[in-house]
Amino acid sequence: MTTKDKPLLIKRYASRRLYNTETSDYVTLEDISGFIRDGREVQIVDLKSGDDLTRQYLLQIIAEHESRGESVLPVDVLNDLVRSYMGGDASVVPQFLQASFEMLRSGQSRMLENMGAMNPIAKMPGLEAMQAQQAAFVKAMTGGIGGIPTNWSTTPQMDGAEETAEETPAEDLDAIKKQLAELQAKLSKLK
Repeated sequence: MTTKDKPLLIKRYASRRLYNTETSDYVTLEDISGFIRDGREVQIVDLKSGDDLTRQYLLQIIAEHESRGESVLPVDVLNDLVRSYMGGDASVVPQFLQASFEMLRSGQSRMLENMGAMNPIAKMPGLEAMQAQQAAFVKAMTGGIGGIPTNWSTTPQMDGAEETAEETPAEDLDAIKKQLAELQAKLSKLK
């Protein structure tokens, strides 16, 4: 296993300082955000207790970006997230979010592959970094939520039909929008 395959271990000291165990230096949340944008997974652990603090720090990074006006999450989505946390019943929101991000990632990967075969712009410098950043964001947003397959080779259809090779990226997007609308309708009925 190479260093890129294992998560970068960050230790949090009692003083709340974060220590990069690979480079033996202190890092900031912005540094950690940079590691993730570069496609690296991180694991943040409390030095004294051994507790995994990764989730809380990833949420803090997202909150800081949102507070700076780098909005990714619409207010309606944030309201729904708060409702799902405050509801006493088991929520389907985590599984829904993970499935949605997996469909998005899968659709975007196929679209970029198709663009690469047809379009020299897809070979533009920086595109791979942007893809790695997107993958890290999706992983950060869905980290720790189990039960959803992560290796779908086709976009799952609500009616169980398989995707055909003749479908275009626009058809994929329409299918994803339809699935999202159906899932939102189901979630509304659960409330």
